[in-house]
Amino acid sequence: MTTSDDDRATARAYREATDPGAEDAEETGRALMAEGATRLIEAVTRLGPSWVVRAVTGLVDAYGRLDARARATAVAAATEAGTRAAARVAEELRGLFELDPAAQRATPLEIIRSLRREATEVLQAAGVPQVVRDPYESRAFPDDVYGIVLKTPAELGDDELGGALLAWGLGKAKVVRANRL
Repeated sequence: MTTSDDDRATARAYREATDPGAEDAEETGRALMAEGATRLIEAVTRLGPSWVVRAVTGLVDAYGRLDARARATAVAAATEAGTRAAARVAEELRGLFELDPAAQRATPLEIIRSLRREATEVLQAAGVPQVVRDPYESRAFPDDVYGIVLKTPAELGDDELGGALLAWGLGKAKVVRANRL
């Protein structure tokens, strides 16, 4: 009985015999994926905590009905939640990036967007009411009751992160294409 590793080795040997450039494409793809992955994990670790604090503070201030003590409590909770969220998301990203590209069923952006979970918990605990959202946003992100979901990784606070996500995606496409029979 052959395993998926055997199948990949057979496919790789076939590609090398019929398309000598395929191995280079796969190597290039893996390098792009690795570079993008490293930058995304580093950014989530560095910028994720402050994003959670900004998301919470922005809505608490927009709501405007918390007294100074309740606001300070919410900001302190957001600071702690941001640290937890960044660690969780970075670990989930590592898990995704360890998988064979063909087995990856989520995208890095999907995982990064989950930073909203901890921010949402803090806002709910502070008694901030849910916001009215666009119908599309409500359908696309039903658990984002405060409308804080990240549209791009650059919203973490680094304009270069869109490029890191793009590099990872292009790399994945190269690897998956190179591994097809």
